[in-house]
Amino acid sequence: MTTPIILASGSEIRATLLRNAAVPFSVAKARIDEDMIRQSLTAEEASPRDIADTLAELKAQRVAAKHPDALVIGCDQILAKGRTILSKPETPARALEQLQSLRGDKHQLLSAAVIYGEGKPLWRHVGTVRLQMRDASDTYLQDYVDRNWESIRHSVGAYKLEEEGVRLFTRIDGDYFNVLGLPLLELLSYLTLRGDLPS
Repeated sequence: MTTPIILASGSEIRATLLRNAAVPFSVAKARIDEDMIRQSLTAEEASPRDIADTLAELKAQRVAAKHPDALVIGCDQILAKGRTILSKPETPARALEQLQSLRGDKHQLLSAAVIYGEGKPLWRHVGTVRLQMRDASDTYLQDYVDRNWESIRHSVGAYKLEEEGVRLFTRIDGDYFNVLGLPLLELLSYLTLRGDLPS
C-alpha cells in the first residue's frame, strides 16, 4: 500500500499540475504567518533561495504534524530581483509599481518544494527560472493591470505567464513548471523512485 500524499497548498495551479500528472493526493492548506517569517529571514540576510526553501519546509511540517503517516508536499514561490523579494500586490497601484520596477531588467522566480514524512524532511528542491522583462510603456502596464487585476492580484510580481503576462517578456530561461510554482518533474521522479507512483 502506498503512502497517502497531501499537498499543503491552496494553489489551484499546483493541484491541477498534480491531477494532470495522475498523482493521487488530497489538499490540506498550511496555516503559517508567511509575511512574518519572510521578514524575519530577510532581516537575517537569508538568500531568496533559502527563504523559499524554509517557507516550503515549514508549510509541509505544519500539515505533517496533523498527518504523520502521509507524505506532505510543502511549496513556496519567491520572486527575487537581486536580493529584493517581491510579494503578491495588495492593490492595483502596487501591482503597477512592481511591474515598473521589473521592466527592462532581469529577475528570478524560485519555486521550492519540500516533502515531509516520517517526522522529517525527506526531499527538497528549489527550481530557478530567469526572466527578462521588456521595457513596456507606462500606458501598456497600466492597461495590463486594469485588464488583469482580478487574476494577477494572487501572483508574485503581478503577472501570470500562462495568461497575457507572457507579453511582458523577451526571454525566459527555465522549466515552465517552476514558473507555475512547482518543480514537478523532480517531484515526480522522487515519488516514482520511492515507489509511491507506479514506474
